[in-house]
Amino acid sequence: MKKLIAFFVLITQFLCAQEDLTHEVYFETDKFEVPSTEHNRLLLFLSEIEGLDIEKVSIYGFTDDRGSDTYNLKLSQQRANSIKTIFSNNEFDESIITNVDGKGEVLLKVIKEEDVHKIRGLNRKVEIIVHPYNPPRVVEEPVKMEVKDQLRGDLKAGDKFTLENILFKTGYSYLLPESVKTLEELAEVLVERDDIYFTIQGHVCCTQNSRDAIDRKTKKRNLSVARAKYIYDYLAKKGVDKKRMKYVGMRRLFPLGGEPKFDRRVEILVTYVGGENSN
Repeated sequence: MKKLIAFFVLITQFLCAQEDLTHEVYFETDKFEVPSTEHNRLLLFLSEIEGLDIEKVSIYGFTDDRGSDTYNLKLSQQRANSIKTIFSNNEFDESIITNVDGKGEVLLKVIKEEDVHKIRGLNRKVEIIVHPYNPPRVVEEPVKMEVKDQLRGDLKAGDKFTLENILFKTGYSYLLPESVKTLEELAEVLVERDDIYFTIQGHVCCTQNSRDAIDRKTKKRNLSVARAKYIYDYLAKKGVDKKRMKYVGMRRLFPLGGEPKFDRRVEILVTYVGGENSN
């Protein structure tokens, strides 16, 4: 009986195993800028893999057979780099991108003469290989203090706290479903505590050189601002006086260094508490 149970466990693990996922991005002749249609396809692919526990990502660039070896190698590397940049701009954790390599030309294999143009088009590409952990890791979530308890405590100007349970969808300024309740509690307490004045600080994950990320909805590079404004607008709608609030985007100036999703966050900086000594 024990052997039978063990057999079914192995079968279950095999069936649930996550295989590598691949995606190809195609380029125009002699170009390394990603065409808009290919960019949109890539964003869809990123949306598909965002929920995976990914061990590593490899990005390989290629060209067609025209041009010198030196030219093709440089162009293929530029194509690979352009894809990595899109990953970064859309809050993808760069630390798991282990390979960004230009492989040069793909040799032309012609079956029919009329297929040459089409085949060369398929060879002007970048291949993306996503390797998930198998099985997915078990990640322990940190203990989180309720936001209502933080706000109902003693506060002073300069206090800053992270709204731990308010998390955003990758590349967007709207919340994950599990964050809605926390935001409701935040609004309720801030309506009660009308002596608190504060700045809402939005943050993003994983961009290069502390840049802001691109908001996939608006295509603007102001995602940290958009996240802060989302919270600002919600609180205002729920009755928090706008005179008590400001919002600002912090780009990626202050990463936390843990799971990427925790950098897609909002913090509250207390600027004044009613009754404080102004001296």
